[in-house]
Amino acid sequence: MKFLIETKDLTKIYRLGEVKVKALQGVDFKVKRGEFLSIIGPSGSGKSTLMHILGALDTPTSGSYKLEGEEISKKSSQELANIRCTKIGFVFQFFNLLPRSTALENVELPMVYQGLARKKREERALSVLKDVGLEKRLKHVPSELSGGEQQRVAIARALVNDPEIILADEPTGNLDTKTGREILKIIDDLNEKKGKTIILVTHAFDIAKYTDRIITLKDGRIVKDELVK
Repeated sequence: MKFLIETKDLTKIYRLGEVKVKALQGVDFKVKRGEFLSIIGPSGSGKSTLMHILGALDTPTSGSYKLEGEEISKKSSQELANIRCTKIGFVFQFFNLLPRSTALENVELPMVYQGLARKKREERALSVLKDVGLEKRLKHVPSELSGGEQQRVAIARALVNDPEIILADEPTGNLDTKTGREILKIIDDLNEKKGKTIILVTHAFDIAKYTDRIITLKDGRIVKDELVK
């Protein structure tokens, strides 16, 4: 079987002065195309470091990370940027929207970096904003949107280049319980209806249980990898 993601003996060491911090220590796992899984662990467990490596935002100190069979850890900065733009969509806890740009303009941003024509950008941005139920909020800036609406804009932005993988880092962490459930339903639908591979990073088991598989990290190591559905 060809896996979408494969890591082998993945390690990440940070140096703080003369002190070595081992954020990841020999992480091995595989992800099939179309999986919906969570990476869970307490603060300092290494889950954010692992997400950054999977998202081509950082490189490991040693070990292997293959995406669609290609070794990612050896790619150039430009190649990593292209992977982030075309293969991976990011959803963050604090939305990371441009405050003076409208919902439509925020969603268009990844396509600006790709050099797409304005008309094409607007068409695609409008389409994904409709998918997340925001077709009536296109011209609103983030300060005019609720937290849930801002996260919907962020999800639309993650989707606009039709990536294979969605990485969601604490996507409900800044939302109330009801709104958080609504966002989780949207993310679940991306997996169920659109076949996206979803990796959700969280510290909370009640969020992780929405996924089909839970990988538990502790002190930079995988201590449990279980199917829950």
